[in-house]
Amino acid sequence: MNAGKGIKVIVTMIGLDGHNTGGEIVAMILRDAGIEVVYLGCNQTPEMIVDAAIQEDVDAIGISSHASNYDQIEEVVKLLRSKNINDVPVICGGNIPVHQAKNLKQNGVAEIFPPGSSSESIINYLVGHTRGASAHAAPKPTAAH
Repeated sequence: MNAGKGIKVIVTMIGLDGHNTGGEIVAMILRDAGIEVVYLGCNQTPEMIVDAAIQEDVDAIGISSHASNYDQIEEVVKLLRSKNINDVPVICGGNIPVHQAKNLKQNGVAEIFPPGSSSESIINYLVGHTRGASAHAAPKPTAAH
């Protein structure tokens, strides 16, 4: 499957959240869909995630969350905005309580994927809501001779 060809996504866990299975599974699903994945793993700070997003020029940031680190997720969004990066959605997955998911979305998280979300729903979201393939496939101007 190449639905995600041209899309580049960070997959990570934030703070002291050591639940990595969900993030690893999503990373494999995305790779199988042709999406380039930058897997940062556990124990990332908001600053580390945003710095990696800038360095890697990603199209989205995916955070797997199973802990009470929601303020750190919101901090990722704030840091992106403070750097005028408005076209990189932050998405989350994991056991996030409904009321907290609502708060995250009100504070700039683009989408939440709770347990049981289908692979297709995650892939389709990324294909439909990121700079994606068209931005990466655009030809670069060449110098006139």
